[in-house]
Amino acid sequence: MLSRVTIAVDAMSGDVGPAACVPGALAVLDAEPGVELLLVGQPELIETELAGLGAAQRARVRIVAASQVVGMDERPRDVIRRKKDSSLRRALDLVANGDAGACVSSGNTGALMATAHFVLGMVEGIERPAIVAEIPADGGQTFMLDVGANPSATPDQLFQFAVMGAVVATDTGGRPRPRVGLLNVGAEDIKGHELVRAAHARLRASRLEYVGYVEGNDTFTGAVDVVVTDGFTGNVALKTMEGLARMIGGAVRSEFTATPWRKLGAMAASPALAALRQRLDPRRHNGASMVGLAGVVIKSHGSADATAFGHAVRLAVVEARNDMPAQISAELRAQAG
Repeated sequence: MLSRVTIAVDAMSGDVGPAACVPGALAVLDAEPGVELLLVGQPELIETELAGLGAAQRARVRIVAASQVVGMDERPRDVIRRKKDSSLRRALDLVANGDAGACVSSGNTGALMATAHFVLGMVEGIERPAIVAEIPADGGQTFMLDVGANPSATPDQLFQFAVMGAVVATDTGGRPRPRVGLLNVGAEDIKGHELVRAAHARLRASRLEYVGYVEGNDTFTGAVDVVVTDGFTGNVALKTMEGLARMIGGAVRSEFTATPWRKLGAMAASPALAALRQRLDPRRHNGASMVGLAGVVIKSHGSADATAFGHAVRLAVVEARNDMPAQISAELRAQAG
């Protein structure tokens, strides 16, 4: 494991840009003395966010100029062809050239994935990259993939997703023998369409800790560490979870403030409510790994604030230190042996 690591930060992308990306990345320096940052973007805007930074920390930060910014609505093909000096592209170039161990960006997901694929290439044996989401669950978290990179997937690709998810669960979730489940409409062997049943057979024959089919509710119970599905289903599931979480949060606030007596109840319950808010805070789960690429790339939510972006950078540090692509390659070889 590497003790020192450099993280390339796309400081311009996302809904907030440098105002969130730079402070979020800088916060990681306090907790990670072996980390250095390459802040990529328009120097004058980045320098504004560095005002007041101590000399010791400033020595661990370097600005890399980039004249262009990728918009959230730009087409991936156009970004690859016309935005070669964008902060997104330059951050990925730093990883490809070995100047950084990971890239973190809040930018356009499709553009980031396509450009990363073009610049970094793939781990040998992996056909398509996948996006991994960390979802809070009983006893910790569940890792779900794919959540948006591949609308459809073959049985072999679902197997590859399972291998990559198991590596993520081990390296970032601390699970030495992660339990893998395949998302389906039921737990019985006869359930699901032909592709899912073929993937089920492929996974049962593997050396993974495969527990079989799981349903959507199993994502939260702690019964499984990795949930595997195609990107269409995974993205719908993830967006549904996010919407439900916002609805529940709003309902709790509304009910606790409906009457003076309930407000008093809220005051009495404030320690428990604060702990629950901390446990379910989506900012603590920000940062999605783009696995399968021959380099570490972390996608932060486009609207992430500094706290959320800092979590994505911390995830990048862990994956860079563990050399996630090499871990995936080694696990694939172990499965083939």
